[in-house]
Amino acid sequence: MNTKILALTDALGNLVRFVLLPGQRFDTVGVAPLIADIEFGGLIADKAFDSNWIVENMNARGAQIVISQHPRRVQPLNIDAEIYKWRHLIENFFGKLKEFKRIAMRACKTDTSFEAMIHVCSALINSR
Repeated sequence: MNTKILALTDALGNLVRFVLLPGQRFDTVGVAPLIADIEFGGLIADKAFDSNWIVENMNARGAQIVISQHPRRVQPLNIDAEIYKWRHLIENFFGKLKEFKRIAMRACKTDTSFEAMIHVCSALINSR
């Protein structure tokens, strides 16, 4: 069984919040609890997060939207290519997180222990 990690990081690539999902679920399912009750000026994401309700939510918050878009989008959004380059920070975070074998191999038996390992590993990453 796979577990998917959706993570929200700050502008420096530090973990703010994460959500665990079953591996077969769409990424957009976990976005609502991930961004609930958090104020931010923009969202940088990949194509998996290109959803009309996410775009509407960001517009309602007044947040800048920098999401790579699916080719099927009828009306493409104008995104800032320079800001999109900063998406590597979340990719770097996941790369650092997967340096820990228990995270990379999903060795924890329960979601609670897996979440605890992510918190511990994130603290170690931030202390480097």
